[in-house]
This record gives sequence, C-alpha cells and structure tokens, in this order.
Amino acid sequence: MVDGTRVEACRSCGSPALRPFLSLGRVPIANALLTVADLAREEPRYPLEVGFCESCTLVQLLFALPADAIFDEAYPYFSSFSEDLLAHAKAHVEGLLAAGRLGPGRLLVEVASNDGYLLRHALERGVPVLGIEPTPGPAAAARALGIPTLQVFFGRGMAAGVRREHGPADVIVANNVMAHVPDLNGFVAGFRELIADDGLITIENPYLRDLIDHAEFDTIYHEHWCYFSCTAVDALMRRHGLSLNDVEYFPRLHGGTLRWHVSPVEARTPRVLAYLDEERQRGLTAFAAYERFGERVAGIADELRVLLARLHAEGATIAAYGATAKGSTLVNFVGIDQRTLAFVADRNPHKQGHWTPGARVPIVPAEALLERQPDYVLLLAWNFADEILRQQAEYRRRGGRFIVPIPSPVIV
Repeated sequence: MVDGTRVEACRSCGSPALRPFLSLGRVPIANALLTVADLAREEPRYPLEVGFCESCTLVQLLFALPADAIFDEAYPYFSSFSEDLLAHAKAHVEGLLAAGRLGPGRLLVEVASNDGYLLRHALERGVPVLGIEPTPGPAAAARALGIPTLQVFFGRGMAAGVRREHGPADVIVANNVMAHVPDLNGFVAGFRELIADDGLITIENPYLRDLIDHAEFDTIYHEHWCYFSCTAVDALMRRHGLSLNDVEYFPRLHGGTLRWHVSPVEARTPRVLAYLDEERQRGLTAFAAYERFGERVAGIADELRVLLARLHAEGATIAAYGATAKGSTLVNFVGIDQRTLAFVADRNPHKQGHWTPGARVPIVPAEALLERQPDYVLLLAWNFADEILRQQAEYRRRGGRFIVPIPSPVIV
C-alpha cells in the first residue's frame, strides 16, 4: 500500500529540522465518502503523522499525498450549508466595504471560493468579483449564482495570468485554504503576484494555539498539510515580500480562528506584536509544547472510547451528527464504527446516501434525529456546536442528548 511521500524538509523554510510529535495511525482520506460500490473493497489508508519545524516553527504533516487524490471530482464540502459561516462571510464583506477596501471598480478575488458563500455578498453590493475554486461541484454552484469562477488550483503562474486578464486585485480573501496547500511558497508567491501594491490580503485558518490548548486533534487530517501560528505565518509572508500587519480572532469559528491581514507594505499593529510575543511566552515556538500535546491526545481518545462503550453496554442507541473531515479523523483514531453508531446525520445532500470513510457509518438527512430519536448523538461537527444545538432544539426537548468530544468528552 502506498504511504504517500515522506516529507524530509519544511514546506515553508526548507529546513530538515522536522521533529514528529503525534501519530494518528493509518487512516483513509477524510472526505472520501463511500458509495455502495465502495463498500465491497478495502479503502486505501495513509499515515497521519505531524511534526514541528525547529527553524520556522511551522507545524505540518510528515507525509504528503497528491492534491488530486484529496480534492477530486467527488469533493463534498459546500460552505453554504452552515448558517453561521454564511453570516461570518457576510460580516467580512461588510467590514471590507466599510473600510473602503471594496466598492465598484475594486476587484475582490477569493482563493478557494467554494460555492460562492462569500463572494455572493460582494456581488450583491456591486463589487467586481472573481472566484478561484479547483473542485467541480462547488465551482459549478458558484457559477449558478452568477459568480465568475476559475476551476483551477491557485499558484504563482495562474496568478500572473489572472493579473494580465483582470488587473491586480485590490483585496484577496483566502479562507480555510492555506492549510490545504502542499506548495506553500508557490501559493504565497501567487498572492504577491496578484495583489495591488496598496492591496490587502486576508487569510483565515484555525489557530494553532487553540488546537494545542483545546486538544483539537481531529482538526488534523490529510487535507490539512499545515497548522499555523502567527510566528510561522510571519516568517512565510516575509519570505515573499509581504508583511503580516494585523490579526483578528474569532473564538467560536472552527474551534478558534485567526484572520491575518497581509499587505506588500509593512504597517504592523500592536496587536500583531502582542500575538507574536504571546506565542513565545507560551512556548509555541519550541518543541516541548507539542510533545505534551501528543500525550494529551491519547488520554482524550481513551476517555471517549470508554464513554461510548459504557453507553452501548447499557443499551443506549447512539448516532452522530456531521459527516465532517474532522469527524473522520476522530472516529478512525478512536476506533468507532457502525457497531457503535447507527448513523451520521448531515444537512448536506451531497453527503447523504454515502458512508463515512473507514468507519463505514451511513450518512442520512438531519431529520433522522427526530424520526429515529437516538438516545445520544456524538457531535462530530463540534466546531458548529451552537448552530447545531439551536437547530436540534426539538430533539433535545424530547430527551435526546449530545456528546461533545473536544476538548474532553462531555454530555450536554
């Protein structure tokens, strides 16, 4: 079985000083949902191991899979199925408009624009937009909304072509994509190629500090090659003539998300300097913090395994909510499968009628929670806990209870 390519040098700075600190075993690709035909054969599994670069502090996977093995034609993630994410995107656009960064004649380009969840709000306000989205389903959904979308992977060469055809971008948005990029330097070089000299790049990703603090090990999967601190982002941007100038924090988004503000011109705020200093003070620039994290993860997995086994032994019916990539990491690492979970409920019709990777649990519409009323529901999409608990108020009113697995298993 092919393992992928072992990473021998840091994806950012090229240093060979990579130290492993966590192995989640051999697991399937997180978003490779199964069809009926797939159930008849064994799925490929790949090592999921994480390391720390002692030179630039970037946390990253130590095995690389080809991008087209992950982001294929069946890629099922559509951003617009989350109400909270849509609201977050709308607020982002409104903030850029209020700051004078966007308006008629000021081009907004989104890298990994998915199904148009963000660009739709800018288009409604008369802003010229362009989406760049490599996966067919989401790209087609965006075009159906009237959003011009290039179905291609972003990088320096294609960025130069976009600039020739459309002119420089006044704003580039890159939400939850930089972690998905194996060629970090080519990706960021594309930013520098496309952005106007006075332009703004905003980049969102889950924050490494919160991943460590809250033991969010399920955020780690093959689709996420890197896990970013401000220190690592600062070094990466400087390498390409860009400056990390400001940072915003969204504690309830994806378990804790940062939005980095990057520009060709340096204008660093005290807030950026405070984040960089805090990371040094908390030890996030040294290996010891990550070594301790690896030890914590094993304990959390044991807790969840014991809890589910006890409930199952007591005769409780258990389902799950959210056929998510992070859920795939969690159930495969902990060792949960269809013997424990009756089904996984999900609002996304593109996932319904499939089975989860590895665990092979059937994915059904969210309405199944009320129709079948399981005693407990393991909340795999815990990063949208507030939204899901709000949507499933009737299930809870009838006595149903959720199990939130991260940062440690609790029943709510």
